[in-house]
Parts: sequence; C-alpha cells; structure tokens
Amino acid sequence: MTIQQSTELAVLGGTPAFEAPLHVGRPNMGDRARFMERVEDLLDRHWLTNDGPYVHQLEEHIAKLIGVKECVATCNGTIALEILTRALDMQGEVIVPSFTFVATAHALQWQEIKPVFADVDPDHYTLDPARVEALITPRTTGIIGVHLWGQPCDTDGLQEVADRHDLPLVYDAAHAFGCSHKGKMIGSFGRAEAFSFHATKAVHCFEGGAIVTDDSELAKRMRLMRNFGFDGPDRVIYVGSNGKLSEIHAAMGLTTIEALDEITDRNKRNYIAYSKHLAGLPGVELIPHPKGGLFNHHYVILRVDAERAGLTRDELSAALQPENVLARRYFHPGVHHMEPYASLQPMAHLVLPVTEALSQEVLAMPTGQQLDEVGVEKLCGVIRRVLDRAPAVRAALATKDA
Repeated sequence: MTIQQSTELAVLGGTPAFEAPLHVGRPNMGDRARFMERVEDLLDRHWLTNDGPYVHQLEEHIAKLIGVKECVATCNGTIALEILTRALDMQGEVIVPSFTFVATAHALQWQEIKPVFADVDPDHYTLDPARVEALITPRTTGIIGVHLWGQPCDTDGLQEVADRHDLPLVYDAAHAFGCSHKGKMIGSFGRAEAFSFHATKAVHCFEGGAIVTDDSELAKRMRLMRNFGFDGPDRVIYVGSNGKLSEIHAAMGLTTIEALDEITDRNKRNYIAYSKHLAGLPGVELIPHPKGGLFNHHYVILRVDAERAGLTRDELSAALQPENVLARRYFHPGVHHMEPYASLQPMAHLVLPVTEALSQEVLAMPTGQQLDEVGVEKLCGVIRRVLDRAPAVRAALATKDA
C-alpha cells in the first residue's frame, strides 16, 4: 500500500490519497507456498474434483472448528442455501430479511419459493423476531436469519418463534465464519447454517460454501443433492444438482483457514484504528463489534447521519472514490427494491422502515491485509477533510453529475 501526500481532496482537484485502490473485501491469501504445495499434490494425484481428499479435510476441519457433527462443502454459498432449503422441503413462503445480499432471497425465488421480507432490529441490524412472527401465515414453511457483517442474530428470540409455529429455522452465515455467540460458534444454531467462502470473505476458497449441522440425516440428503443424487457410481436415488467443491478450491480454503488468526488480528487492529481516528466525528458512527467471544472483524461499517455530517452517505462515498477508497453501500437499496421483488411485492417497503433507513445510511470501508493502522489513520483523515469541506465537496459532485 502506497500513501500519497496531498493537502487537497481529489474530488476538488488534488492527488488521490492512495496510489492503488482500496477495496472492500480484497482477498486474503494465506501462505502462498503452502497453497502451492497442495496444488502440486492434487495435480500429482490427478484427483481434481468429485469428493476428493482436500474436500474431506476441509469438511472435517470446519465441523471440528464449529463443534458440529456434519459439514457439507459446496461450490458456493448460494448453492448451499438452495440445497439446504430444498432438503428441508421449504415451499410456499419463507421469511427473510431484505437487508442482506440478494442471494439470500434468490436462493428461494430460484425454487419458486416466495421470500417474505421482515424488518431488522434497529440496534443490531438482524432479523427482528417480533416482525417475523407478525408475518407468519399458513403458507410459511421456514425462517432464514442472516448474521449480518458477522453480527449474530437474536438466536433465542428467533428459535422461540420457530418452535412456537413448528417452522425450520436456518441461518445465512455468509459473513460470520470464525465468530461465536453465547459461548457457541456461529454455525451451531438452528437446524443448519450456510457459509460463503467467496473470495471477499475472511476465509475463502476462491469460490465456495458449506452447510453445517448436527442433523446427520439432513446432511446425508444434502450430500446426495450436491452430486446429482448419486448414491454410488451408477445409482441415482434423489433429485440433485451439481454443487460440488473442487479440490483446488478446497486447498485454498484450508490455506486461508490456517491464516484465520492472523487475518482476524489484522482486521481487529484496523477496526480499533478506525474507532480511534473517527471518534467524535459528527454524523459518522462506527457500528460497534460484539464484545466477548470470537469475532472475525471482517467488516468495518459506518452509519452516516446526513443532517449532522453535512453530506449524505452517497455523497461521502462518491467523494472517497477519487481518493482510491472504494467504499461500498452494504446493502443498498434493499432486496425488496430489486427485481423481481420490486415488481412482485411493490408494497413491501411499508413494513420495512428500519431497512429503508439503514439502506440509505451504512457504508462498508476497506480493511484486511491491504491496510495497516497507518493507512487507516490516513483514510480517516481523508473522511474528516471531506466532511470539513462538505459544501465545496457537494458542489463539486453536483458539477460532475451535471
């Protein structure tokens, strides 16, 4: 990372603060030499896919880390959700948050299951059990909570609702690998939980996913489903798809899991630096990370109050881009405003006031191995200068857009 020296903001004609772009979710690589050893090994064995030894190692490692009986590795997190919901025979309607990545809803809609959008808690940003219960109908066949940015759901509250209505409860834990809640690892709640190991996640397989559960019968069905329903070389006993994880993807997963402590430590130090250097800045709140237990600190999220900050979230984001700070609006505009949901459920926004507000206010900042505390201090200084010169920045952005 190279930090440029400039006293003028780039949006006002100065030099970008950072020479190379800073991304949200830039991939962590782990030990390259160890990864290449695994690649050479799998090439020598000529076993590239179809339930190979590295996939087995990865599944065993994840199950042990989470403290569950079963891990079913998949080619990505979306397929993991699709297989999980299908294995649980979810149909009709399933309640999900709209304040999430669109894949949470798509995994249902792809199977002609209607995602019913419930609002999130204004303090923790995860599915609100009271809002979930209010939306349950005879057509409801399940609930999917999302541990947003690694922030754990109200697992007790959601489980009480699920039990009261005899509904399966599962979790999209795409952001939460390596996190814990109430003394248990995320991955051990509900009937099952699905992880994403996309390249942007703390631990990744380039592309990959996994489902973890203590339900061995459910895991058996999901293993059939990820491999066309094959039970042996020539016997198909179930309708399935191709959701297998390849050996080279599993090799990267093992390599980044081995680096998880190092990745988490860097993320935590960056988060502490953000907290220090943004303290007291009017209109900008750093969303706190949970205290106690384990947390991967992989997402640094700002909440921007336009009235107090002097700029909207979108204006702040636009002013940071010329500095090579590529902050992201996680999640905007809310899944209910995306297609096909905007057309199928045009009135959904009426029951999602918290989601509507958050989708206009939150901004994900770069972190990870591309940054250190010095870089974070520099970045926070840029944010302060942008807000200090809010009227000039707004005028410059308006001229650019004209």
